[in-house]
Amino acid sequence: MGSKRYLVTGGTGFIGSAIVKRLVAEGHSVCVLDNNSRGNFSRLAEIENDIEFVEADIRDAAAVAAAAKGRQAIIHLAYVNGTEFFYSKPELVLDIAIRGMLAVLDACRASDIGELVLASSSEVYQTPPTIPTPEDVPMVVPDVLNPRYSYGGGKIACELMATNYGRNGFDRVMTFRPHNVYGPDMGWEHVLPQFTMRAMDAIAATPSGPVDFEIQGDGTQTRSFVHIDDFATGVMCMLARGEHHDIYNIGNPEELTIRQVVEKTFAILGREPNLIEGELTAGSTQRRCPDISKLAGLGYSPAIPFEKGLPSLVEWYVEHGARAGS
Repeated sequence: MGSKRYLVTGGTGFIGSAIVKRLVAEGHSVCVLDNNSRGNFSRLAEIENDIEFVEADIRDAAAVAAAAKGRQAIIHLAYVNGTEFFYSKPELVLDIAIRGMLAVLDACRASDIGELVLASSSEVYQTPPTIPTPEDVPMVVPDVLNPRYSYGGGKIACELMATNYGRNGFDRVMTFRPHNVYGPDMGWEHVLPQFTMRAMDAIAATPSGPVDFEIQGDGTQTRSFVHIDDFATGVMCMLARGEHHDIYNIGNPEELTIRQVVEKTFAILGREPNLIEGELTAGSTQRRCPDISKLAGLGYSPAIPFEKGLPSLVEWYVEHGARAGS
């Protein structure tokens, strides 16, 4: 893959910054657009002299168009992530999804940018009919009255827009679906940081013996987590060899129960949990595990098992404590 001029929206976020750093390391020119409402430019401090940065809201069409001038490709990640926000701010999630996608598409057309890469989500199929789940399963919004689906519904809309606007005037439009990306400094509104910080509080309140820890359901629900380094490798693999109008799962097919996740988290902290079962939140998914065979065909192979990747995340949140949510 030759050197290219990229615009990365949402590039100060956890996932976006990892992609930006990998692009710079491979010799590409990168402009980052982000309003830092959830991202943090400190994630890019080590390469701040190697990139351009535009502080703007993705819904500001004029700012997006200006940042896109002279670019050859756009990687669009700007969105509202974090399950907490799906429930508390569904209108914001959808507003950023639709207006942001339109701003990016219009910028591509105005500057004759031929390549668009969209970050989607495993949430587009919510409760998958097949495990491991390939890219061609139906995209579903099970209940429009449940605010949780603002996120998945917005991503479905973005996929439809990118695909159908991309039928004319684009050389390559691709979509990738991250599956539970994790690592240090990933934010505070995700399950692994929340487990870690809740565990720290519970341990502090329980000097000895097993530590009571509440979970949703019975803990048999499963997830498959991919380390941020493996994830960035998957994105670069797709950029190098991915095909027009194709969709790629990026994840790790190592499937773990929530019970296992909690137990591994506590083990790193040197304690044993006493799991207390609770009610499942409406809209929760019982199993999630990606079929990554399509991306594997392009050379992708995750190298970091959960057991190896989790300690650095837990240690980061132990070190940063309450500052992790700031």
